[in-house]
Amino acid sequence: MLLEVRNIAVHYRKTAAVKDVSISVADGTIVTLIGNNGAGKTTTLRAITGWKHPSSGEITFDGQRIEKRLPEQINKLGIAHVPEGRRVFAQMTVMENMEMGAYLRRDTAGVRKDMEMVFHHFPILEERQRQLAGTLSGGQQQMVAMGRALMSNPRLIVMDEPSLGLSPIMCQEIARIIRQIHEQGKTIILVEQNARLALSLADRAYVLDTGSVLLEGPSEDLKSNEAVKQAYLGG
Repeated sequence: MLLEVRNIAVHYRKTAAVKDVSISVADGTIVTLIGNNGAGKTTTLRAITGWKHPSSGEITFDGQRIEKRLPEQINKLGIAHVPEGRRVFAQMTVMENMEMGAYLRRDTAGVRKDMEMVFHHFPILEERQRQLAGTLSGGQQQMVAMGRALMSNPRLIVMDEPSLGLSPIMCQEIARIIRQIHEQGKTIILVEQNARLALSLADRAYVLDTGSVLLEGPSEDLKSNEAVKQAYLGG
């Protein structure tokens, strides 16, 4: 397994947001976490990328323990985070946002190649590379956040609600780009409120409820699970 999360608990002060969560992510797959608001999905991603350290449990990436490492150390190992709400550097240009994604890298030729790859995925960003990121539409800002993550040349990308607040057409465009990124060899963990979209993209899924894993299995199996259909797929 590329990533193993074993029995982690994460607390905010005395409140447990995540309790005894375990997930496994095989290299080259898309794994999705679905569940209602407050289920612990975002907190699990933050634990993986070092934004919030677990109170207990272990996280192993490519054979290395990472649960106590800093976000920049985890990013350097090969994990990138596309946060909920995009969080672009609003007063910086699109190009400057891309360059921030590569700030830990020293391979100039590789950075240049990855910039070309990002602009291939997101041609609108190449057109608007000198525009301030904060002046872009919501969908374009999501593209900036995804492109910035790709610029670190990660093996694993965690994406938190990439379709949040976007139009149905833009949601489908983001889904298409996620598929393209995956086809180029990236492993992805996807948190997505749109469970139908998430299950259509993923190989494997985990259903979280109040900080614990309620169900897990191949996405195709969960799509036909009656409890999942009633709770997350509109029956």
